[in-house]
Amino acid sequence: MAQRKTAIGIQGGDFAINGRLTYAGRRYRGMRIEGLLLNSRMVQGIFDDRNAATRPQWRYPDGPWDAERNTREFIQAMPQWRARGLNALTLNLQGGSPYGYSREQPWINSAFDGQGTLDAAYLRRLAALLDAADEQGLIVILGLFYFGQFDLFASDRAIWQAVDNIVDWLLAQRYAHVMIEVGNEVDITRKPCGYGASVVAVERCHEVMCRIQARTQGQVAAPAGRLLVSTSLKGNSIPPSDILRVADFILLHGNGVEDPTRIGAMVRACRGHASFQGQPILFNEDDHYAFDAPRNNMMAALSEHAGWGFFDYRRAGEGYAEGFQSVPVDWTISSARKKAFFDLVTDVTGHKP
Repeated sequence: MAQRKTAIGIQGGDFAINGRLTYAGRRYRGMRIEGLLLNSRMVQGIFDDRNAATRPQWRYPDGPWDAERNTREFIQAMPQWRARGLNALTLNLQGGSPYGYSREQPWINSAFDGQGTLDAAYLRRLAALLDAADEQGLIVILGLFYFGQFDLFASDRAIWQAVDNIVDWLLAQRYAHVMIEVGNEVDITRKPCGYGASVVAVERCHEVMCRIQARTQGQVAAPAGRLLVSTSLKGNSIPPSDILRVADFILLHGNGVEDPTRIGAMVRACRGHASFQGQPILFNEDDHYAFDAPRNNMMAALSEHAGWGFFDYRRAGEGYAEGFQSVPVDWTISSARKKAFFDLVTDVTGHKP
C-alpha cells in the first residue's frame, strides 16, 4: 500500500493539514481564513442505483448511467477544485437526493446492505476517490448514513455492524485525511425517509460517535491518533448538548437560512453553549449563494471564523452542466453558479489557478 500523503488535525479551534494550519497566514477583508475548511457537497461521488425502475432517470446526455464513469470523472475534476483553493469535500456512502430535495426516494443507493455488509463495488469506487483526494491534499468529510436511504437497515444491530465494517475498512486503508459525519441531518426522524428511533437519530447519535472514537484510537497516523467524528442536523439547527460535547468538530447546515445574519448567530450560539468544547465549526451544506453580494451566507460564516460548504443541485429546467448533487453529475466547473462559487473561493484563499 502506498504511503499516505495527507493527514487532518485540529489545533485549538483550527484545522491543520500535515501539521500546518490551512491557508496559513491568509486574511481576507479583515477576516482570518487561516485554519478553516472551505468545502463543497459532492455526495454523489460513488452513486449507483440498484432499483431497475428508477435507474433510467440517471441517463447521461450521451448514454446510459455508468457508476464507474461517474467516479472516474469526479476524480478527473479534483485538480480543478484544488487549484481554485477548495481544501475539503463532503461525500456520503448513501449519497443524497439527486433532485436536491425529495419527499420519496425509491432509488437504492447505499454502500451497505440491510445487514450492514459493505458492497464491494462501492468500496472499489470509494478507494479510488479517497486515494485521489489524498494525493491532491483534499480532506474528505465522509458521511456514513443519509436519511433518504436509511430505511434499508433491518435493525440497530445492522447499523452497528455497518459502522464497525466501514470504520475497520478505513483503518485498513490507513487513511488519515478522512473525517466522519455519522449521519446527514440526524434530526430527520420521519419514515420512510428518516432515522426513526434508531441509534443514529439525534438523541443517540453521540453513542455512535463515541464508538468510532474508541474503536479507532491509536490507529490513525494523524495528530489525534484516531478518526475525527461529528454529525449534522437540519438547516438552521444548533446541535444538542451531547453532540456538542462529544463531536471533534461542529457541522452546521445553512439550508433554510435566508438572512446571513442568522448564520453568524448560529456559530455564536454553538460557541456560547455550556457543552461547547472549543471545536472548529464549519457549514458543510448550504444552498444559498449570492456570491457577488457583499452579504451572503458564505461571507457570514467566514466573518465568524467558520468554514462553509457549497450545496449545488439542478433546478427545474436547468441542464446537465448544473448541480454537483444532481445525477448524472457534470463534475467540472461548468455552470455560472459553480464558477461564481469557485471564483469566490479563489479570491478568499488567494489561490491563483
